[in-house]
Amino acid sequence: MTLYQKLAKRLREHIQHDFYKPGDKLPSVRQLAQEHGVSISTVQEAYRQLEQELLVEAKPKSGYFVCQQKKDNLPSVSRPPQRPLEVSQWEEVLNMLMNRSNQKGVQLQHAMPDMKAPTLKPLLKTLSDLAKQKPELGLSYSDIRGREELRTQLCRLAVASGCQLHPDDLVVTSGCQEAISVCLRAVTEPGDIIAIESPSFYGSMQAIKAANLKAMEIPTHPETGMSIEALELALDQWPIKAIFVTPTCNNPMGYTMPEEKKERLYKLAQSYDIAIIEDDIYGDISFQFPRPKTIKSFDNDGRVLLCSSFSKTIAPGMRVGWIAPGRYRDKVTHIKYVSSSMCPVFPQLAIAKFIRLGGYTKHIRQIRQHYEKQRDHLLNAIKAYLPSDTRVSFPDGSFILWVELNPNIDSMKLLEKCRAEGVSFAPGPLFSATGKFRNCFRLNFSEQSLEKREWAIKVLAKIITDFNVEKNK
Repeated sequence: MTLYQKLAKRLREHIQHDFYKPGDKLPSVRQLAQEHGVSISTVQEAYRQLEQELLVEAKPKSGYFVCQQKKDNLPSVSRPPQRPLEVSQWEEVLNMLMNRSNQKGVQLQHAMPDMKAPTLKPLLKTLSDLAKQKPELGLSYSDIRGREELRTQLCRLAVASGCQLHPDDLVVTSGCQEAISVCLRAVTEPGDIIAIESPSFYGSMQAIKAANLKAMEIPTHPETGMSIEALELALDQWPIKAIFVTPTCNNPMGYTMPEEKKERLYKLAQSYDIAIIEDDIYGDISFQFPRPKTIKSFDNDGRVLLCSSFSKTIAPGMRVGWIAPGRYRDKVTHIKYVSSSMCPVFPQLAIAKFIRLGGYTKHIRQIRQHYEKQRDHLLNAIKAYLPSDTRVSFPDGSFILWVELNPNIDSMKLLEKCRAEGVSFAPGPLFSATGKFRNCFRLNFSEQSLEKREWAIKVLAKIITDFNVEKNK
Protein backbone atom coordinates (compact mmCIF):
# COMPACT_ATOMS: atom_id res chain seq x y z
CA MET A 1 0.00 0.00 0.00
CA THR A 2 1.44 3.37 -1.02
CA LEU A 3 1.71 6.38 1.29
CA TYR A 4 -1.27 8.16 -0.27
CA GLN A 5 -3.39 5.00 -0.04
CA LYS A 6 -2.54 4.67 3.65
CA LEU A 7 -3.45 8.30 4.27
CA ALA A 8 -6.68 7.94 2.28
CA LYS A 9 -7.56 4.83 4.31
CA ARG A 10 -7.04 6.71 7.57
CA LEU A 11 -9.18 9.65 6.48
CA ARG A 12 -11.85 7.29 5.13
CA GLU A 13 -12.09 5.53 8.50
CA HIS A 14 -12.40 8.88 10.29
CA ILE A 15 -15.27 9.87 8.01
CA GLN A 16 -17.03 6.50 8.30
CA HIS A 17 -16.82 6.62 12.11
CA ASP A 18 -18.19 10.20 12.21
CA PHE A 19 -14.96 11.72 13.46
CA TYR A 20 -15.58 14.08 10.54
CA LYS A 21 -19.28 14.61 9.84
CA PRO A 22 -21.02 15.59 6.57
CA GLY A 23 -20.20 19.19 5.77
CA ASP A 24 -17.16 19.35 8.09
CA LYS A 25 -14.01 20.98 6.78
CA LEU A 26 -11.07 18.59 6.62
CA PRO A 27 -7.46 19.44 7.56
CA SER A 28 -5.58 21.46 4.96
CA VAL A 29 -3.13 19.79 2.59
CA ARG A 30 -0.20 21.51 4.30
CA GLN A 31 -1.42 20.54 7.78
CA LEU A 32 -1.79 16.85 6.88
CA ALA A 33 1.61 16.83 5.18
CA GLN A 34 3.24 18.14 8.35
CA GLU A 35 1.28 15.85 10.70
CA HIS A 36 2.04 12.66 8.74
CA GLY A 37 5.49 13.55 7.48
CA VAL A 38 4.56 13.16 3.81
CA SER A 39 4.77 15.39 0.75
CA ILE A 40 2.04 17.77 -0.33
CA SER A 41 1.56 15.74 -3.52
CA THR A 42 0.92 12.62 -1.40
CA VAL A 43 -1.85 14.41 0.51
CA GLN A 44 -3.33 15.76 -2.72
CA GLU A 45 -3.41 12.27 -4.21
CA ALA A 46 -5.10 10.90 -1.06
CA TYR A 47 -7.77 13.59 -1.28
CA ARG A 48 -8.20 12.92 -5.01
CA GLN A 49 -8.90 9.24 -4.26
CA LEU A 50 -11.52 10.17 -1.66
CA GLU A 51 -13.09 12.59 -4.15
CA GLN A 52 -13.47 9.73 -6.63
CA GLU A 53 -15.23 7.76 -3.89
CA LEU A 54 -17.58 10.73 -3.39
CA LEU A 55 -16.55 10.99 0.27
CA VAL A 56 -14.97 14.45 0.08
CA GLU A 57 -15.32 17.48 -2.14
CA ALA A 58 -13.00 20.40 -2.86
CA LYS A 59 -14.31 23.96 -2.75
CA PRO A 60 -12.22 26.68 -4.45
CA LYS A 61 -10.24 28.81 -1.98
CA SER A 62 -11.89 26.98 0.93
CA GLY A 63 -10.31 23.52 1.12
CA TYR A 64 -11.70 19.98 1.37
CA PHE A 65 -15.01 19.07 3.00
CA VAL A 66 -16.85 15.86 3.84
CA CYS A 67 -19.61 15.40 1.28
CA GLN A 68 -23.15 15.99 2.44
CA GLN A 69 -25.30 12.89 2.63
CA LYS A 70 -27.26 12.93 -0.62
CA LYS A 71 -28.06 9.32 -1.45
CA ASP A 72 -31.40 8.93 0.26
CA ASN A 73 -33.68 10.39 -2.41
CA LEU A 74 -31.73 10.10 -5.67
CA PRO A 75 -33.60 9.14 -8.85
CA SER A 76 -33.87 5.45 -9.65
CA VAL A 77 -31.36 3.64 -11.83
CA SER A 78 -32.86 3.69 -15.32
CA ARG A 79 -34.23 0.52 -16.92
CA PRO A 80 -34.35 1.20 -20.67
CA PRO A 81 -35.46 -1.30 -23.33
CA GLN A 82 -32.79 -3.92 -24.04
CA ARG A 83 -32.73 -3.34 -27.79
CA PRO A 84 -31.77 -0.55 -30.22
CA LEU A 85 -34.60 1.83 -31.07
CA GLU A 86 -35.25 4.71 -33.42
CA VAL A 87 -35.44 8.10 -31.74
CA SER A 88 -38.81 9.85 -31.65
CA GLN A 89 -40.06 12.86 -29.64
CA TRP A 90 -39.06 15.55 -32.19
CA GLU A 91 -42.47 17.24 -32.14
CA GLU A 92 -42.33 17.51 -28.34
CA VAL A 93 -38.79 18.91 -28.45
CA LEU A 94 -39.77 21.48 -31.09
CA ASN A 95 -42.78 22.52 -29.04
CA MET A 96 -40.57 23.18 -26.02
CA LEU A 97 -37.99 25.09 -28.10
CA MET A 98 -40.69 27.27 -29.64
CA ASN A 99 -42.12 27.97 -26.19
CA ARG A 100 -38.94 29.98 -25.52
CA SER A 101 -40.53 32.86 -27.41
CA ASN A 102 -43.02 33.31 -24.57
CA GLN A 103 -40.96 35.05 -21.90
CA LYS A 104 -43.80 35.40 -19.40
CA GLY A 105 -43.75 33.38 -16.19
CA VAL A 106 -40.90 31.32 -14.78
CA GLN A 107 -39.14 29.26 -17.42
CA LEU A 108 -37.10 26.42 -15.95
CA GLN A 109 -37.01 24.21 -19.04
CA HIS A 110 -33.95 25.47 -20.95
CA ALA A 111 -30.33 24.74 -20.01
CA MET A 112 -29.29 28.38 -20.20
CA PRO A 113 -26.39 29.89 -18.24
CA ASP A 114 -26.52 33.13 -16.27
CA MET A 115 -25.66 35.66 -19.00
CA LYS A 116 -25.97 38.68 -16.70
CA ALA A 117 -22.81 37.80 -14.75
CA PRO A 118 -20.63 40.93 -14.34
CA THR A 119 -17.55 38.81 -15.11
CA LEU A 120 -18.68 38.72 -18.77
CA LYS A 121 -18.31 42.51 -19.24
CA PRO A 122 -14.69 42.32 -20.53
CA LEU A 123 -15.81 39.83 -23.20
CA LEU A 124 -18.67 42.09 -24.32
CA LYS A 125 -16.30 45.07 -24.51
CA THR A 126 -13.88 43.10 -26.68
CA LEU A 127 -16.70 42.16 -29.06
CA SER A 128 -17.72 45.81 -29.31
CA ASP A 129 -14.13 46.97 -29.88
CA LEU A 130 -13.61 44.41 -32.65
CA ALA A 131 -16.72 45.56 -34.49
CA LYS A 132 -15.59 49.19 -34.27
CA GLN A 133 -11.86 48.84 -34.86
CA LYS A 134 -11.59 45.89 -37.28
CA PRO A 135 -15.00 45.47 -38.94
CA GLU A 136 -13.46 43.87 -42.04
CA LEU A 137 -12.44 40.80 -40.00
CA GLY A 138 -16.08 39.86 -39.57
CA LEU A 139 -16.80 39.93 -43.31
CA SER A 140 -14.27 37.50 -44.76
CA TYR A 141 -13.64 33.76 -44.78
CA SER A 142 -11.38 32.31 -42.12
CA ASP A 143 -9.58 29.03 -41.36
CA ILE A 144 -12.02 26.14 -41.70
CA ARG A 145 -10.55 24.64 -38.50
CA GLY A 146 -11.18 27.88 -36.59
CA ARG A 147 -8.94 30.80 -35.69
CA GLU A 148 -5.53 29.69 -34.47
CA GLU A 149 -5.68 32.23 -31.63
CA LEU A 150 -8.73 30.42 -30.25
CA ARG A 151 -7.41 26.92 -30.83
CA THR A 152 -4.23 27.85 -28.95
CA GLN A 153 -6.22 29.03 -25.93
CA LEU A 154 -8.42 25.92 -26.05
CA CYS A 155 -5.28 23.82 -25.73
CA ARG A 156 -4.37 25.78 -22.60
CA LEU A 157 -7.79 25.10 -21.09
CA ALA A 158 -7.59 21.40 -22.00
CA VAL A 159 -4.63 20.87 -19.65
CA ALA A 160 -6.98 21.19 -16.65
CA SER A 161 -8.97 18.20 -17.93
CA GLY A 162 -5.84 16.07 -18.33
CA CYS A 163 -5.42 16.54 -22.10
CA GLN A 164 -2.27 17.55 -23.95
CA LEU A 165 -3.47 18.95 -27.27
CA HIS A 166 -1.94 20.91 -30.14
CA PRO A 167 -3.90 23.63 -32.02
CA ASP A 168 -3.85 21.39 -35.10
CA ASP A 169 -5.73 18.74 -33.09
CA LEU A 170 -8.84 20.93 -32.89
CA VAL A 171 -11.73 21.88 -35.17
CA VAL A 172 -13.93 24.82 -34.16
CA THR A 173 -17.69 24.39 -34.68
CA SER A 174 -20.89 26.40 -34.38
CA GLY A 175 -21.61 25.25 -30.85
CA CYS A 176 -21.60 21.78 -29.31
CA GLN A 177 -24.72 20.69 -31.15
CA GLU A 178 -22.87 20.91 -34.47
CA ALA A 179 -19.85 19.22 -32.90
CA ILE A 180 -21.97 16.24 -31.83
CA SER A 181 -23.70 16.01 -35.19
CA VAL A 182 -20.39 16.12 -37.09
CA CYS A 183 -18.84 13.46 -34.84
CA LEU A 184 -21.81 11.11 -35.24
CA ARG A 185 -21.54 11.36 -39.02
CA ALA A 186 -17.78 10.86 -38.88
CA VAL A 187 -17.90 7.49 -37.09
CA THR A 188 -21.15 5.94 -38.35
CA GLU A 189 -23.24 5.08 -41.38
CA PRO A 190 -27.05 5.36 -41.55
CA GLY A 191 -28.65 2.45 -39.72
CA ASP A 192 -25.79 1.99 -37.24
CA ILE A 193 -26.35 1.66 -33.48
CA ILE A 194 -25.09 4.16 -30.90
CA ALA A 195 -24.87 3.32 -27.18
CA ILE A 196 -26.08 6.21 -25.03
CA GLU A 197 -26.89 7.00 -21.42
CA SER A 198 -30.49 6.75 -20.23
CA PRO A 199 -31.80 9.44 -19.78
CA SER A 200 -29.79 11.42 -22.33
CA PHE A 201 -29.89 15.05 -23.51
CA TYR A 202 -32.66 15.54 -26.06
CA GLY A 203 -30.36 17.51 -28.42
CA SER A 204 -28.05 14.52 -28.66
CA MET A 205 -31.02 12.22 -29.18
CA GLN A 206 -32.25 14.36 -32.06
CA ALA A 207 -28.75 14.41 -33.60
CA ILE A 208 -28.88 10.61 -33.57
CA LYS A 209 -32.30 10.75 -35.22
CA ALA A 210 -31.07 13.18 -37.90
CA ALA A 211 -28.15 10.87 -38.74
CA ASN A 212 -30.59 7.96 -39.23
CA LEU A 213 -29.03 5.99 -36.39
CA LYS A 214 -30.56 3.79 -33.70
CA ALA A 215 -30.10 4.43 -29.99
CA MET A 216 -29.16 1.67 -27.57
CA GLU A 217 -29.99 3.12 -24.16
CA ILE A 218 -27.80 1.78 -21.35
CA PRO A 219 -28.90 1.66 -17.67
CA THR A 220 -27.46 4.68 -15.89
CA HIS A 221 -26.82 5.32 -12.20
CA PRO A 222 -27.72 8.81 -10.88
CA GLU A 223 -24.32 9.19 -9.16
CA THR A 224 -21.81 7.29 -11.27
CA GLY A 225 -23.30 7.18 -14.76
CA MET A 226 -23.56 4.53 -17.46
CA SER A 227 -23.32 0.93 -16.29
CA ILE A 228 -20.09 -0.54 -17.70
CA GLU A 229 -21.40 -4.06 -17.11
CA ALA A 230 -24.65 -3.40 -19.01
CA LEU A 231 -22.70 -1.71 -21.78
CA GLU A 232 -20.43 -4.73 -22.17
CA LEU A 233 -23.44 -7.05 -22.43
CA ALA A 234 -24.91 -4.78 -25.11
CA LEU A 235 -21.62 -4.74 -27.02
CA ASP A 236 -21.61 -8.55 -27.01
CA GLN A 237 -25.19 -8.72 -28.27
CA TRP A 238 -25.44 -5.83 -30.77
CA PRO A 239 -23.11 -4.35 -33.48
CA ILE A 240 -22.72 -1.04 -31.65
CA LYS A 241 -20.63 1.40 -33.69
CA ALA A 242 -19.86 4.05 -31.06
CA ILE A 243 -20.54 5.14 -27.49
CA PHE A 244 -21.95 8.60 -26.78
CA VAL A 245 -21.55 9.88 -23.21
CA THR A 246 -21.66 13.06 -21.14
CA PRO A 247 -19.67 11.76 -18.17
CA THR A 248 -18.88 15.06 -16.42
CA CYS A 249 -21.77 17.10 -14.97
CA ASN A 250 -24.18 15.05 -17.04
CA ASN A 251 -27.25 16.50 -18.70
CA PRO A 252 -29.87 15.86 -17.33
CA MET A 253 -28.78 13.89 -14.23
CA GLY A 254 -25.87 16.08 -13.10
CA TYR A 255 -23.55 13.25 -12.02
CA THR A 256 -19.83 13.00 -12.73
CA MET A 257 -18.56 9.55 -13.59
CA PRO A 258 -15.64 8.60 -11.28
CA GLU A 259 -12.22 8.80 -12.91
CA GLU A 260 -11.58 5.08 -12.54
CA LYS A 261 -14.85 4.34 -14.31
CA LYS A 262 -14.00 6.74 -17.15
CA GLU A 263 -10.79 4.81 -17.72
CA ARG A 264 -12.67 1.50 -17.66
CA LEU A 265 -15.08 2.84 -20.26
CA TYR A 266 -12.20 3.87 -22.50
CA LYS A 267 -10.51 0.48 -22.18
CA LEU A 268 -13.80 -1.28 -22.97
CA ALA A 269 -14.17 0.78 -26.15
CA GLN A 270 -10.58 -0.07 -26.97
CA SER A 271 -11.17 -3.80 -26.56
CA TYR A 272 -14.18 -3.65 -28.92
CA ASP A 273 -12.39 -1.20 -31.25
CA ILE A 274 -15.15 1.40 -31.33
CA ALA A 275 -15.21 5.18 -30.96
CA ILE A 276 -16.32 7.27 -27.98
CA ILE A 277 -18.00 10.63 -28.53
CA GLU A 278 -17.53 12.55 -25.28
CA ASP A 279 -19.64 15.64 -24.60
CA ASP A 280 -17.77 17.79 -22.05
CA ILE A 281 -19.83 20.95 -22.41
CA TYR A 282 -20.37 21.32 -18.63
CA GLY A 283 -16.92 20.15 -17.52
CA ASP A 284 -15.54 23.61 -16.74
CA ILE A 285 -18.43 24.40 -14.37
CA SER A 286 -17.95 21.32 -12.22
CA PHE A 287 -18.10 22.11 -8.50
CA GLN A 288 -15.08 19.85 -7.97
CA PHE A 289 -11.61 21.37 -7.90
CA PRO A 290 -9.51 20.62 -9.79
CA ARG A 291 -12.07 20.00 -12.50
CA PRO A 292 -12.57 16.29 -13.38
CA LYS A 293 -10.52 14.61 -16.08
CA THR A 294 -12.12 13.76 -19.40
CA ILE A 295 -12.21 10.30 -20.96
CA LYS A 296 -10.11 11.94 -23.68
CA SER A 297 -7.28 12.29 -21.15
CA PHE A 298 -6.86 8.48 -21.24
CA ASP A 299 -6.95 8.32 -25.04
CA ASN A 300 -3.70 6.92 -26.41
CA ASP A 301 -4.95 5.77 -29.82
CA GLY A 302 -7.21 8.62 -30.96
CA ARG A 303 -10.57 6.85 -30.63
CA VAL A 304 -12.18 9.53 -28.40
CA LEU A 305 -13.84 12.50 -30.10
CA LEU A 306 -14.09 15.21 -27.44
CA CYS A 307 -16.83 17.83 -27.97
CA SER A 308 -17.49 21.02 -26.05
CA SER A 309 -18.45 24.68 -26.40
CA PHE A 310 -18.87 27.94 -24.52
CA SER A 311 -22.67 27.77 -24.73
CA LYS A 312 -23.03 26.72 -21.08
CA THR A 313 -20.04 28.53 -19.58
CA ILE A 314 -20.47 31.90 -21.35
CA ALA A 315 -23.52 32.16 -23.64
CA PRO A 316 -25.22 30.03 -26.32
CA GLY A 317 -25.47 32.98 -28.70
CA MET A 318 -21.69 33.00 -29.16
CA ARG A 319 -22.01 29.73 -31.14
CA VAL A 320 -18.42 28.70 -30.46
CA GLY A 321 -17.79 25.00 -29.95
CA TRP A 322 -14.99 22.63 -30.80
CA ILE A 323 -13.94 19.03 -31.38
CA ALA A 324 -10.73 17.21 -30.53
CA PRO A 325 -11.40 14.35 -32.99
CA GLY A 326 -8.23 12.27 -32.64
CA ARG A 327 -7.79 9.80 -35.49
CA TYR A 328 -10.98 11.13 -37.14
CA ARG A 329 -9.62 14.64 -37.69
CA ASP A 330 -9.57 14.57 -41.51
CA LYS A 331 -13.08 13.16 -41.76
CA VAL A 332 -14.42 15.59 -39.15
CA THR A 333 -12.83 18.53 -40.98
CA HIS A 334 -14.42 17.47 -44.26
CA ILE A 335 -17.88 17.00 -42.74
CA LYS A 336 -17.58 20.36 -40.97
CA TYR A 337 -16.70 21.99 -44.31
CA VAL A 338 -19.67 20.57 -46.19
CA SER A 339 -21.94 21.18 -43.19
CA SER A 340 -21.32 24.86 -42.46
CA SER A 341 -17.87 25.79 -43.80
CA MET A 342 -16.25 28.28 -41.39
CA CYS A 343 -17.49 29.83 -38.15
CA PRO A 344 -17.94 33.59 -37.51
CA VAL A 345 -14.66 35.30 -36.63
CA PHE A 346 -15.57 37.93 -34.02
CA PRO A 347 -16.79 35.51 -31.31
CA GLN A 348 -13.68 33.35 -31.75
CA LEU A 349 -11.28 36.28 -31.42
CA ALA A 350 -13.17 37.78 -28.48
CA ILE A 351 -13.22 34.51 -26.54
CA ALA A 352 -9.55 33.86 -27.31
CA LYS A 353 -8.63 37.23 -25.78
CA PHE A 354 -11.00 36.64 -22.86
CA ILE A 355 -9.15 33.41 -22.04
CA ARG A 356 -5.67 34.81 -22.69
CA LEU A 357 -6.13 37.77 -20.32
CA GLY A 358 -7.55 35.62 -17.50
CA GLY A 359 -11.15 36.75 -17.79
CA TYR A 360 -12.50 33.28 -18.48
CA THR A 361 -10.79 31.74 -15.43
CA LYS A 362 -12.16 34.49 -13.19
CA HIS A 363 -15.64 34.09 -14.66
CA ILE A 364 -15.66 30.31 -14.21
CA ARG A 365 -14.40 30.56 -10.63
CA GLN A 366 -17.20 32.93 -9.62
CA ILE A 367 -20.01 31.39 -11.64
CA ARG A 368 -19.34 27.91 -10.21
CA GLN A 369 -19.79 29.22 -6.69
CA HIS A 370 -22.96 31.02 -7.76
CA TYR A 371 -24.44 27.89 -9.35
CA GLU A 372 -23.63 25.76 -6.33
CA LYS A 373 -25.59 28.13 -4.08
CA GLN A 374 -28.47 28.16 -6.57
CA ARG A 375 -28.50 24.35 -6.59
CA ASP A 376 -28.71 24.13 -2.83
CA HIS A 377 -31.55 26.64 -2.71
CA LEU A 378 -33.58 24.76 -5.31
CA LEU A 379 -32.97 21.42 -3.59
CA ASN A 380 -34.19 22.91 -0.31
CA ALA A 381 -37.33 24.26 -2.02
CA ILE A 382 -38.05 20.87 -3.58
CA LYS A 383 -37.62 19.17 -0.23
CA ALA A 384 -39.86 21.71 1.49
CA TYR A 385 -42.77 21.78 -0.97
CA LEU A 386 -42.88 18.73 -3.26
CA PRO A 387 -44.28 15.35 -2.06
CA SER A 388 -42.09 13.33 0.30
CA ASP A 389 -41.69 10.52 -2.24
CA THR A 390 -40.06 12.89 -4.75
CA ARG A 391 -36.59 11.84 -5.87
CA VAL A 392 -34.09 14.41 -7.10
CA SER A 393 -30.52 14.38 -8.43
CA PHE A 394 -27.61 16.12 -6.73
CA PRO A 395 -25.63 17.78 -9.55
CA ASP A 396 -21.84 17.83 -9.24
CA GLY A 397 -21.78 20.94 -11.42
CA SER A 398 -23.70 22.89 -14.08
CA PHE A 399 -27.15 24.39 -13.42
CA ILE A 400 -29.71 21.65 -14.08
CA LEU A 401 -31.21 18.85 -12.02
CA TRP A 402 -33.50 15.87 -12.58
CA VAL A 403 -36.70 15.28 -10.63
CA GLU A 404 -38.53 11.95 -10.37
CA LEU A 405 -42.12 12.00 -9.13
CA ASN A 406 -44.49 9.23 -8.13
CA PRO A 407 -45.10 6.91 -11.15
CA ASN A 408 -48.75 7.98 -11.17
CA ILE A 409 -47.81 11.53 -12.25
CA ASP A 410 -47.49 12.18 -16.01
CA SER A 411 -45.03 15.05 -16.57
CA MET A 412 -46.46 15.87 -20.02
CA LYS A 413 -49.94 16.44 -18.54
CA LEU A 414 -48.38 18.19 -15.56
CA LEU A 415 -46.55 20.58 -17.91
CA GLU A 416 -49.81 21.60 -19.62
CA LYS A 417 -51.31 22.68 -16.31
CA CYS A 418 -48.09 24.35 -15.12
CA ARG A 419 -47.78 26.41 -18.30
CA ALA A 420 -51.28 27.74 -17.70
CA GLU A 421 -49.98 29.02 -14.34
CA GLY A 422 -46.79 30.49 -15.83
CA VAL A 423 -44.30 27.71 -14.98
CA SER A 424 -42.38 25.62 -17.52
CA PHE A 425 -39.94 22.69 -17.26
CA ALA A 426 -38.44 20.07 -19.58
CA PRO A 427 -40.57 16.88 -19.36
CA GLY A 428 -38.83 13.51 -18.99
CA PRO A 429 -39.98 11.82 -22.23
CA LEU A 430 -37.79 14.23 -24.25
CA PHE A 431 -34.71 12.56 -22.78
CA SER A 432 -35.46 9.07 -24.07
CA ALA A 433 -35.63 7.50 -27.52
CA THR A 434 -39.05 6.06 -26.77
CA GLY A 435 -40.69 8.55 -24.42
CA LYS A 436 -39.78 6.89 -21.12
CA PHE A 437 -39.41 8.87 -17.87
CA ARG A 438 -42.98 10.17 -18.03
CA ASN A 439 -42.93 10.83 -14.29
CA CYS A 440 -39.68 12.84 -14.51
CA PHE A 441 -38.61 16.32 -15.57
CA ARG A 442 -35.54 18.58 -15.70
CA LEU A 443 -35.21 21.99 -14.04
CA ASN A 444 -32.80 24.86 -14.63
CA PHE A 445 -31.50 26.84 -11.64
CA SER A 446 -29.40 29.56 -13.29
CA GLU A 447 -31.70 32.06 -15.00
CA GLN A 448 -34.41 33.04 -12.54
CA SER A 449 -34.17 34.70 -9.14
CA LEU A 450 -34.41 32.68 -5.92
CA GLU A 451 -37.83 34.13 -5.23
CA LYS A 452 -39.20 33.24 -8.67
CA ARG A 453 -37.87 29.69 -8.50
CA GLU A 454 -39.34 29.12 -5.05
CA TRP A 455 -42.69 30.48 -6.26
CA ALA A 456 -42.51 28.11 -9.25
CA ILE A 457 -41.90 25.10 -6.99
CA LYS A 458 -44.89 26.09 -4.83
CA VAL A 459 -47.07 26.28 -7.97
CA LEU A 460 -45.75 22.89 -9.06
CA ALA A 461 -46.49 21.41 -5.64
CA LYS A 462 -50.08 22.68 -5.70
CA ILE A 463 -50.73 21.23 -9.16
CA ILE A 464 -49.23 17.86 -8.15
CA THR A 465 -51.52 17.83 -5.12
CA ASP A 466 -54.51 18.55 -7.37
CA PHE A 467 -53.39 15.68 -9.64
CA ASN A 468 -53.35 13.27 -6.70
CA VAL A 469 -56.77 14.43 -5.50
CA GLU A 470 -58.28 13.86 -8.97
CA LYS A 471 -56.75 10.37 -9.19
CA ASN A 472 -58.10 9.40 -5.78
CA LYS A 473 -61.68 10.45 -6.58
